[in-house]
Amino acid sequence: MTEPPRSVPSSTRLPGVRWLRSSYSTGANNCVETARPTLGPCAGLLAVRDSKDPAGPALLFSPESWAGFTARL
Repeated sequence: MTEPPRSVPSSTRLPGVRWLRSSYSTGANNCVETARPTLGPCAGLLAVRDSKDPAGPALLFSPESWAGFTARL
């Protein structure tokens, strides 16, 4: 089985995703945004990017890894 990617060099390589940010976020673009790709090798993973750099890289997490990370915050 092929290992899923851990990142993409540009979040623009995830077409058709809807990026979301927390409702607690201000308009200052100082937060992270998340998206759930549904197509290609990234389907089913959670993508995370820096809102200050929307065309920059995105990290990819399995749903289980992301849930574990956020539970520990």
